[in-house]
Amino acid sequence: MAELRFNVFGRLIAVTPTSAGWTTYMLGTDGKRTAADIVVPAFIKEDEVGQYLADLLHELATPTNNRVVQLSPK
Repeated sequence: MAELRFNVFGRLIAVTPTSAGWTTYMLGTDGKRTAADIVVPAFIKEDEVGQYLADLLHELATPTNNRVVQLSPK
């Protein structure tokens, strides 16, 4: 499984599979990544990660940034 990248209500988030579940990172415009304080449990399947992030982070939505879009892999 490869790293997944999402635009979550205007924030770039990378989600990487691990043996214990998923690890999340906030992606900066300068190419740097920092650990995100977002827990994605191991039982969430790859095709469910985007919806999980949308459900978990829906408070971040604004009228102009109201979608979660998977950026990679497609």
